[in-house]
Amino acid sequence: MPQEPGARPRPADGVRVLNPRARVPLSFIIDDSTCLVNLAHFCIPQFAEVFPENYTQDWRSLPREIPDSFVRTFGEWCHEHGVKGKYSIVPYPACVGWIDREMPGWSRKELEESIDLVRTLMLPNWDIHPEMISHTWVINTKTGRPYEERTENYMENWGWSVGRSVDELADYLSYALRLLKNAGLPCEGVTTPGGFGSRALPQLAQATLESVRDVFGAEIPHYFRHLYTDDRSVAPRVEFASGLDGDDPRCVVSIIGCTGDWFGGWDGLTPGSVDQFITEDLKGGRLPEVIARGEPAILVCHWPGIYYNGEQIGFSIFKEVVARLEAGYDNLLWMKNSEIARYWAARELTAIEAGPTGVCFLAPYACPSFTVAIDGQRAGAPAFDRGGGAEPLREVAGPLRLESGTWCRADGGVIVCIDLPHGRSAVSWRAGA
Repeated sequence: MPQEPGARPRPADGVRVLNPRARVPLSFIIDDSTCLVNLAHFCIPQFAEVFPENYTQDWRSLPREIPDSFVRTFGEWCHEHGVKGKYSIVPYPACVGWIDREMPGWSRKELEESIDLVRTLMLPNWDIHPEMISHTWVINTKTGRPYEERTENYMENWGWSVGRSVDELADYLSYALRLLKNAGLPCEGVTTPGGFGSRALPQLAQATLESVRDVFGAEIPHYFRHLYTDDRSVAPRVEFASGLDGDDPRCVVSIIGCTGDWFGGWDGLTPGSVDQFITEDLKGGRLPEVIARGEPAILVCHWPGIYYNGEQIGFSIFKEVVARLEAGYDNLLWMKNSEIARYWAARELTAIEAGPTGVCFLAPYACPSFTVAIDGQRAGAPAFDRGGGAEPLREVAGPLRLESGTWCRADGGVIVCIDLPHGRSAVSWRAGA
């Protein structure tokens, strides 16, 4: 259950909200990405100042840049295969330079072209998140400079967030979000680096809600903090819901990853394995377990490991994972993190009431491809009324044919797929149709 779920409508008898289009969502979370800078090269020596025994990699041998040519290759391949997800842009990566100003070591033109590539190639299918400000040293938001202390309590990845108030965390998140807004990159969520927020979860969730709404006006903020590879549920958590019956509904959604980084590691030095995700016979590995439960299968990686110092080992593993998923399943749906967050918010917060002639919805949030199973046999075919009169839904042969504006027969009832509007709407039956 969510840490603080907040308000919930009463469940409706005889109606179940299914996954969108009766499919299992997929998504790909990319951490430690930004424009031009290879975070592994620059982060390792800063991490080593605090934990020298843990960070002994030869960072000088790692490339300082992950070039835009690779971003283009990766983005175009993902577009061809319908892959969607989340792509971090660390706004002040390892204190090298500012995403909205200058990136020392690269020209202004190179930085602007890199941002434009993200904006034009990645944005349509990827959410952009800040991964805090630097991913290394904590920044004083009043001065824009790192604090002088060189301890784990002044590293974003470790102790700084412990004991912080909602206001303090919201100030920090807002600073990061404004940097991306300055660069023309919209955000509906944030990603936490390392252990940031892990010991301040209620404050982190509320700070995300406040900061993303304040800076970008996002209707349903979300955040990526958790990753589980055990038996725990990886369904998104809709938290701090309130105002569901009014003009200003509020909630925040925790997006949960279901895999480790089994591609190329956070530093691009640890090759992974396709079989950890899905085996060659398409039956074993982590993804079939999650897909069988019907929960979103959200893969997690780090950008330096996908590039793998130019060898692209992580990218090759990902391409084979996608090939096996395409060979083994016909019921998957790639979605951005924000799309999954919206669907789960609508799924849990829409009030539904079933009656003898139809089903009524009161939705705090609009939601495309909202899919519900309705029990009971009724005469005629269903129609959908958004408030301006009922329009017939088109019948399709089965659940895998569902798209918005359609319905199909199911054991003991029907399944309908609609673009749910904000406010009141209803599915009703037209006798004799």
